[in-house]
Amino acid sequence: MGSLWPEVIGKLKRSPDYVQAFRRIYPDGIQSFSIKYSIAEFERSLSTPNSRFDRYLRHDANALTSREQQGYQVFKSLGCASCHQGVDIGGNMYQKVGIMAPYFTDRGHITKADRGRFNVTGDPRDLYMFKVPSLRNVALTPPYFHDGSAATLPDAVRMMAKYQLGRRLSNREVDLIVEFLKTLTGELNGQPL
Repeated sequence: MGSLWPEVIGKLKRSPDYVQAFRRIYPDGIQSFSIKYSIAEFERSLSTPNSRFDRYLRHDANALTSREQQGYQVFKSLGCASCHQGVDIGGNMYQKVGIMAPYFTDRGHITKADRGRFNVTGDPRDLYMFKVPSLRNVALTPPYFHDGSAATLPDAVRMMAKYQLGRRLSNREVDLIVEFLKTLTGELNGQPL
């Protein structure tokens, strides 16, 4: 997130609450590895079940409108579900950005962050590889992509279609997919987000 480990560790160590909490869980306290594990555990806890799509999958025939169901069919038929799959509709694999068209060349001004997983592994095969995000609550989390280059959900859908699927979608297809994606917003403490 644009910070170096000594800076991050120093900030966290200035908080007595964080120091105490980390020491309860990790014998070495606040270290880069314990921060990484804590963030990963936190992210796994961000489950917001009972979206309208979840209810649809549990055979609630009224959970989705006809257009939302059409959007789900378009999402699957185009191949979006090849990467955005599983219970979280993504979040369980890495994929190269720009499979079908040169995203970074088209966008220009390539930065270190654009190298993706390569920055972690140093393996040339991981250049431009990013974790495929979960699409749960995606309607609530703009801007999209690692660089924030898609301001809206329709922008994100069009970009993914072009760069990952090699497709140019009609406005109707984009609208239907977006309507489906909005059904992935779940609940927190029994209340819709």
